[in-house]
Amino acid sequence: MKKSLYLLLSVAILCVIIFLAACTKESTEQNPTAGLTKLSEGYVTGAGTKVEVFTKETSLTTGYTKFYLALYDSVTGKRIEDAHIHLTPIMNMGMMQHNAPYENPASTKAIDHLFPCSVTFIMSSMGGSWTLEIEVHNHTNDKEGSITIPLTVAEPAVSRQKSFTASHNGARYFISLISPTVANSKVGINDMEIAIYKKESMTNWPADSSLSVILTPEMPTMGHGSPNNVNPAHVGNGHYKGKVNFTMTGLWRLNLDFMSGTAVADTTQFFDVQF
Repeated sequence: MKKSLYLLLSVAILCVIIFLAACTKESTEQNPTAGLTKLSEGYVTGAGTKVEVFTKETSLTTGYTKFYLALYDSVTGKRIEDAHIHLTPIMNMGMMQHNAPYENPASTKAIDHLFPCSVTFIMSSMGGSWTLEIEVHNHTNDKEGSITIPLTVAEPAVSRQKSFTASHNGARYFISLISPTVANSKVGINDMEIAIYKKESMTNWPADSSLSVILTPEMPTMGHGSPNNVNPAHVGNGHYKGKVNFTMTGLWRLNLDFMSGTAVADTTQFFDVQF
């Protein structure tokens, strides 16, 4: 009798330990989409895949936008961690269509269960309608297909997207401010990042690494600039990173001069940041 009670007690204790361990694991696992906004979801025809599209912003605006794609098996609901993804953004203006700069996920392997990618919207939906085609090759079942989702893109109160026709070669360049933003700016040294793309045709917008950038920040209302800034330099895939020093809060204008060797490409572009 004592042995039976001891056995039952041991089993009960073991069950409690397993239950507590499971609860602890569940509570410590972080939701990879926490803090993100779900823009859309749907099924990728032919790939046996459900896709959910997230961003950090609550709405889309012109400029560089980072997307995070979550993939699931359309039957079991299990996460898909290995897939090849290709994006095609399309602006339909009625009589004509064009694409926009984009970045496919850098790897076929998910990062924290998500596939990061981006689109640089060069205009708002006021000029037409945006759609994003997402092609998926599901490596789990070796099936592939695509889904097209509609997107609404607004023009922000303060522009994060500029363009110019270069003086030295007549090419059209598109510049997107990625950082700093109003939300992450602070007094002191801030990371600065821009992305540069060159329009070669209505369907081809490659990342550009040929330009050098000179940064000159100023406070227009105060009549001064700041020291210890670092000009954005190309780090890969059309992204340029540097540092900007905000010595106080208020409206800052980030003046940007673009050079191609010793030739001037443009000296008229700037981004405003107020915090």
